[in-house]
Amino acid sequence: MNHSRNGRDTAGVPAAEVLVTGIGTALPGTTGPADLLDARPAPGHDPVDPGALIGRRGLRYKDRASQLALCAAEAGLRDAGLLSDGALSVPGTSTGVVVSSNLGNLDTVCEVADGIKEHGVAGISPMGLPNASSNVPASSLAIRHGLRGPNLMVCNGATSGLDAVHWAAVMIRAGRADRVLVVGVETANRYVEGLLGRPSAELLDGAVALVLERASAAAERGAAGLAVLGGYAREAGVAACLDRLLGTPGDGRRAPDLWFVPEGHRGNEAGDVPRHDLTHRFGSASGALGVLQCAAAAGRLRAEGGDHRSGAVLVTSGGDRDDASAGFLLTPLPAAP
Repeated sequence: MNHSRNGRDTAGVPAAEVLVTGIGTALPGTTGPADLLDARPAPGHDPVDPGALIGRRGLRYKDRASQLALCAAEAGLRDAGLLSDGALSVPGTSTGVVVSSNLGNLDTVCEVADGIKEHGVAGISPMGLPNASSNVPASSLAIRHGLRGPNLMVCNGATSGLDAVHWAAVMIRAGRADRVLVVGVETANRYVEGLLGRPSAELLDGAVALVLERASAAAERGAAGLAVLGGYAREAGVAACLDRLLGTPGDGRRAPDLWFVPEGHRGNEAGDVPRHDLTHRFGSASGALGVLQCAAAAGRLRAEGGDHRSGAVLVTSGGDRDDASAGFLLTPLPAAP
């Protein structure tokens, strides 16, 4: 039996399955993953201070999205047992990175454009200009922790976070990496407010991280499994996603124990199932929402303390009707033989 560091084990999990082995957060009004399950709104909290979480060294010329991503990533890697004295404890080539953010560097892009308009190219900061590239958070994580596996940035609208989790799982199942660090990050600033027409109090300014890992790789290092990453669906509309994940209503649809719904979703496609809209607490999360939902789902399964009788947790992001939607099922580890 493969015992984990916190009493959970991966016995009975097929070697090729993908597990969630770590969660990290850098979110206002929270101190860790357990706070993701708190349904109370979290307005009025001070913004996350990256320097207070991970120290200021190396943050000076990083944009805020990269700083927040670094905070969540370090917490996630530590939670998964992948850091020893601050250094990666597994080969860097075995670990990939996928980051999801739709608007994370919008402020940098707009500031560069404003600088060119007002002062010409001479007014551009050579230290800030690299942050205008959307993939800077992903590359920053890889450089900081020596993660030399595949590196991907996803900017894919409302489904972006779940799409990022999906592509991380694809990398693992394809043998491109043993584990992947997945981060969702968004920032709140005047440019995002102007684009979305919403005040900063209604927008996420934070990041969340997941560590996904092949079950066999987790077992080799005696790592904890928090949840099994189950089926994924990407369809036109929430209802079609649920048909793929749960079965059609006429064929005995399975009922999950909990459903993390898309922002503002009011439909009851999953029937009489407890629902949770994380945007009520953290604000509109855009490309970070899917990662936030999966982290909350895995945190829920961990909080149940290894009760293998618990059922699946459903997460969905995206639009209604014919808009693109995506979904995942996360399930508890099977009972040890």
